[in-house]
Amino acid sequence: MARAAAALLLLLTSLFATASTASAQENTPGKFDFYVLSLSWSPSYCLSKRADEDGPQCAGPRPFHFVVHGLWPQHEAGFPEYCDRKAPRVPEAEIGRMLDIMPSRGLVIHEWRKHGSCTGLTSTAYFDATREARSRVSIPATYEASGEWRTTTPGEIEAAFRQANPGLGADMIAVTCNDRRLQEVRICMNKGFGFRSCPEVDRRSCRSDKLALPPARASSSR
Repeated sequence: MARAAAALLLLLTSLFATASTASAQENTPGKFDFYVLSLSWSPSYCLSKRADEDGPQCAGPRPFHFVVHGLWPQHEAGFPEYCDRKAPRVPEAEIGRMLDIMPSRGLVIHEWRKHGSCTGLTSTAYFDATREARSRVSIPATYEASGEWRTTTPGEIEAAFRQANPGLGADMIAVTCNDRRLQEVRICMNKGFGFRSCPEVDRRSCRSDKLALPPARASSSR
C-alpha cells in the first residue's frame, strides 16, 4: 500500500514538473511562431463602455473606425502572455506617439504588458513593429467612411479585407463579434509582416449570420 502511494506521489510530482516546464516554455519572451494584428471596430467598443472612460477614443473630437487593438505573438496552438511581470514601464512619450492608431493610454500600456513582453523586443521596438504591421494592411474604404448603422455578415467583412489586401487568404483572417456587433478583424502575419495561414485563429471566427456595424461618431471641433 505504502509502495503504491509512493509511486502515485512520484507520478504526480513528475506530471506537475512537466506541466510547469511546458508553461514556462510557452511564456518565454521571443519564443513564438507568428503575429496576429488585431483591429478593433471602435464604435462597437465604445457602445460597450461609458464614453468618458476612454477619453479620446470614445469621447474625443476625432471619430475612430478601425483601430489597433494589439499585435499579439502566437504559437501554432495557443499563445504566450505576460511573459515578463517586471517589464519596464512604457515612457509617456512612447504612449503619446501611439495614440493615433491605439487611441487609449490604458490600451497601450496593457498591450505592452500582456503581449509586447512576450516578443523579446523593447517597448520601442514592439510599438515600431505594431505600426509596421498596421501599415501592411489596407482598410476597405467602405469602413473608413461609415456614418450610419449598417447590417452585414462576417463573410462580407472578410471578403472586403481580402479584396483590399492581395495575398490575404481565407485561412489568414478571422472576423470576431460580440452581442451580434462587429468586434474585431484579426489578421495573421509572419515575423516579417507578410500574411500567413493560422488555422487555430481562423476557427475562432464569428458564427453569426448577421452583424451590426455601429457608426463612428460625427467629428467635432471641440
